[in-house]
Amino acid sequence: MPAERQRRVVITGLGLITAVGNDVASNWEAMLSGVSGCATITAFDPSDLPVRFAAEVKNFDPTDYLDRKEVKRTDRFTHFALAATAQAMESAGLGVTPDIPPDRFGVITGSGIGGITTLEEQHKVYLNRGAERVSPFFVPMFIADIAPGLIAMKYGAKGPNYTTISACASGAHAVGNAFYLIRNGVADVMVTGGAESSVTPLTMAGFASMKAISARNDTPETASRPFDATRDGFVLGEGCGMVMLEELEFAKARGARIIAEVVGYGQTADAHHITAPAPEGEGAQRAMRLALADAGAQATDVDYINAHGTSTPLNDLSETQAIKKVFGEHAYNMVVGSTKSMTGHTLGAAGGVEAAICALVVDEGKIPPTINFSQPDPGCDLNYAHNKMIERPVRLSLTNSFGFGGHNVCLAIKRWEG
Repeated sequence: MPAERQRRVVITGLGLITAVGNDVASNWEAMLSGVSGCATITAFDPSDLPVRFAAEVKNFDPTDYLDRKEVKRTDRFTHFALAATAQAMESAGLGVTPDIPPDRFGVITGSGIGGITTLEEQHKVYLNRGAERVSPFFVPMFIADIAPGLIAMKYGAKGPNYTTISACASGAHAVGNAFYLIRNGVADVMVTGGAESSVTPLTMAGFASMKAISARNDTPETASRPFDATRDGFVLGEGCGMVMLEELEFAKARGARIIAEVVGYGQTADAHHITAPAPEGEGAQRAMRLALADAGAQATDVDYINAHGTSTPLNDLSETQAIKKVFGEHAYNMVVGSTKSMTGHTLGAAGGVEAAICALVVDEGKIPPTINFSQPDPGCDLNYAHNKMIERPVRLSLTNSFGFGGHNVCLAIKRWEG
């Protein structure tokens, strides 16, 4: 049954950093144009790895947001979190010293892995130079919950503050939990989303060993091809997506521009397998149904789904099956797109990135394409916006995020209509 929603929750600010852009405007332009962010890895020499490409963030300078001392004492995933938060705060018209009661202002971010770059670097220091040379900042640089902690310190947010860790559902869990806290009266304003930077030798080796990532080293820009018959795995990405959530009356009182409204949240577990989805996406089905019920919406109200759409053989088929089960014939009237075809799979950041994308879709009525389509898969026969942007009004969007371990999250984001 839908919960009582005496308090409505709206999105008033966005921040985005991905392989196709370092702010919201550049990301949105690139996504609508179908730009691929996948390329040969530049952060380190990948020549000894079986997979040598990823969707890295490019030309990002953390000193645009942090001083040099802060940069040295924080991991790259935290740089992304702080930068995207600054963007979201600015776009919401709140700035560095927001006029928000501190105990009504909280931060929840998701990260599947946290500071793994720091972990790998400091492990080398330990092995080669001894325990006494390990940085005193190693632990606070590595732990995933340092991102919301530092955001709170910067902006004086003294309300709820923590990190969600549920693999590739982490960012979506963060947004959903923040939504609940505002709706239930615990907070008035929440900065939320996901951040990840895990393009490292160990991470690449691990995903390659389990055959989860694409091996198209010769054509990385076309390797992420969700719902295509020739898909062979996801492309590892990095980045951050942050959204500013506010209680409706609080946002109205300060004259904020409202971008979209969060209206539903569904979360389930497969209880099935460590990496494979449940047959026919059974857990995903329940997550979508819960989000619709929470929103008080009908299946026919949905015009767009930002799919988990990882470009793996199992995920794309099971997600398509789940959508058909939930939506019936209406599944063929919607657009089901995957922006991971451009950004790669940003793991714990994906839920935040894609919540921001859904907010832009419902606000502007423009749906980014799913690029790199070449061969249809008979089992994936919905409208995936293959290779072209679609312009049409979108009343209600869903965004799906699924994680290893069987975690499923669906968020419902609605066009703002007053």
